[in-house]
Amino acid sequence: MNKEKLSRQIRNLIIFFIVVILFFGITAFPIESEIRWIDSHSKSLPGFLAEWLHKVHVGLKETNAAFPFLAYGTDWLAFAHLIIAVLFIGPLIDPVKNKWIIDWAILCCIFVFPLALIAGPIREIPFFHQVIDCAFGAIGIIPLMIVRKKIKQLEAL
Repeated sequence: MNKEKLSRQIRNLIIFFIVVILFFGITAFPIESEIRWIDSHSKSLPGFLAEWLHKVHVGLKETNAAFPFLAYGTDWLAFAHLIIAVLFIGPLIDPVKNKWIIDWAILCCIFVFPLALIAGPIREIPFFHQVIDCAFGAIGIIPLMIVRKKIKQLEAL
């Protein structure tokens, strides 16, 4: 495989990863209205899932009404996603020089598992939701591992 094709594949995967991180960051800002909408359309979902979504909606609504400053935490979560997306500009420009960012991101995906599976029960998060959270790490690691492999191939050329 030639350098140009390999570089293009690496760039495309990194751009995909940046877009996904930006999407999740941006969608964390209007979380109450999103959950309200999801809750209002959850009637066709299995009962346990519809009940959980309703509970989350009520919790957000009541918390934001009484303590709106707590939502500032999700604003910072959203901001962190946006800043993390910016970090990937380094490997986008020079993947070989900035491969450490890809390694760091792979570790972050791995660390999703202990966070979800330890903090989840402590925060009374249902197991099915912990599994969904773990899926972010499991799915996120796939393009990163492909990028890492392709960077090694690019290095070898």
